[in-house]
Amino acid sequence: MDRILFGDNQFFGINHMSDEHARSQSMQFQSNEAVMAMLDGVLEEGIEVLMCTTHERVAAICETIRAQPARYRQLKIYPCMPYAHKYANAVSEVGIIEAVRKFLPDESPLTAAVKSGIAVARRDVDALIRRLIDAEMKMFVAIPTPVIFLQNVVTDLALGLGFHDALRTFHDHVRERYGAEPGFITMNLPRLLEALDTVGIDNPIVCANVNKIGFRMCGGLPAYEETVATRKFRAVAMSVFASGAIPAAEAIEYVCGQPRIESIVFGASSLGKVRHTKYLIDHYTALGRGEPCSVRVQ
Repeated sequence: MDRILFGDNQFFGINHMSDEHARSQSMQFQSNEAVMAMLDGVLEEGIEVLMCTTHERVAAICETIRAQPARYRQLKIYPCMPYAHKYANAVSEVGIIEAVRKFLPDESPLTAAVKSGIAVARRDVDALIRRLIDAEMKMFVAIPTPVIFLQNVVTDLALGLGFHDALRTFHDHVRERYGAEPGFITMNLPRLLEALDTVGIDNPIVCANVNKIGFRMCGGLPAYEETVATRKFRAVAMSVFASGAIPAAEAIEYVCGQPRIESIVFGASSLGKVRHTKYLIDHYTALGRGEPCSVRVQ
């Protein structure tokens, strides 16, 4: 995986600390042109991965990328699925059976079964998971997606219910159908790694909150630090700034001080912040490797 990944929260008005800031970002990126302008700038800064949800607006972004293959030849997307609000809204509007049917591919042999409730009645969850993954992935056709993540809303639900086989189904289908690496997003890193062990998933890619104040880190900061230091997995750190509660340099110094963290994902609403954050990551990563750093952190 790349060291630096660019996230999409700011594009869709998501901020876990400030509703006012979230609304401001939502207005700033209300047009697809504004989103693409930011992505163009991010690529110019040398960040070549967009880690994004399967929000409805992402489909339009993907259409733009496909229409200009030369311009976006270096861009890779790490899809994160499902976008929970999309399904929740559909369930509220048409009910669970029709909602599942709505998102299944038309060619799916399960479509008729779900229409009559047979698949749900038989708890044919394995087949449903595979078909829903395929439905989510349709928007990314012809775009490199080397890593595909399961969103924490589903990861942690399966974890809490003890339904670990669902995690294995996701893992296997992503590898077999898309030739990609499966990743898991979680709010409980220590417990998830234990669960993945039970279904034989070795050295998984796991994205979790990692920040020096323990913000949204279920199990507590000491447990996370021990897990990162001792467990075999490929760690992606998110929420490193704790939604703005930690100054940028302090936040990045801490995360880069955890030497086994492979990647860092962050979002930003301006190219100045992108540039500064990338510099901080490069700077403290080099320090951690014992490499010379010629420029002082501002």
